[in-house]
Amino acid sequence: MISNLRRVAIAAALLAVPLVAPTPAHARDRSIPSYTLPMSAAVHVLPLAAEVRDGYQRTSFKHWNVGQNPTDGCNTRAELLISEAVAPPEVLPGCKLSGGRWWSYYDAKWMTPASALDVDHMVPLAEAWDSGASQWTAQRREAYANDLAVPASLVAVSAASNRSKADQDPAEWLPPAVDVTCRYTSEWVATKLRWGLTVDAVEREALTQLAEACPGTMVTFEPAP
Repeated sequence: MISNLRRVAIAAALLAVPLVAPTPAHARDRSIPSYTLPMSAAVHVLPLAAEVRDGYQRTSFKHWNVGQNPTDGCNTRAELLISEAVAPPEVLPGCKLSGGRWWSYYDAKWMTPASALDVDHMVPLAEAWDSGASQWTAQRREAYANDLAVPASLVAVSAASNRSKADQDPAEWLPPAVDVTCRYTSEWVATKLRWGLTVDAVEREALTQLAEACPGTMVTFEPAP
């Protein structure tokens, strides 16, 4: 069902915005197409449905797994921290990270050491569950929770900002660094489009208003396999 929703969403985007065309895929896999469209159009491509929290458990999303490179000894969290470091940390035995420096874009803060950061799911696990992931297989939920294939799905941020966000959507929470509102909103929409997740009426209204406040902002997404 979710796969069908995703195909319908992509088709609707291309029909509704004739100038939109596939853009070059991410460097990791050029066989996967990506799509770019104005944020105002992207918001209205998202399927509308009521959220359902019934049965949610965080353990329904297995994380962190062995990441993209099962032989490097690092899990998804560590691989993400290594890839997002502005000043690379030293990787010690057991994938313990020493040193390094990160930029937490939610609250515009420099962070060190690695233990001071959280790896945030752009669309929180509970929100994903409410928006369609409850119908997925355990394997697909694991893939979602460890999605390193595109930059927007997971982001290293300060623990304080991540815990302030919790499982809230953009109708309820936005980054305290106001100058990143458009970026954050576009990445939220891109993640929902990538995974075929729905929005409820309140969320769609908030996203519509945010899109209006971010003229010229584009949303680029790659449908998840």
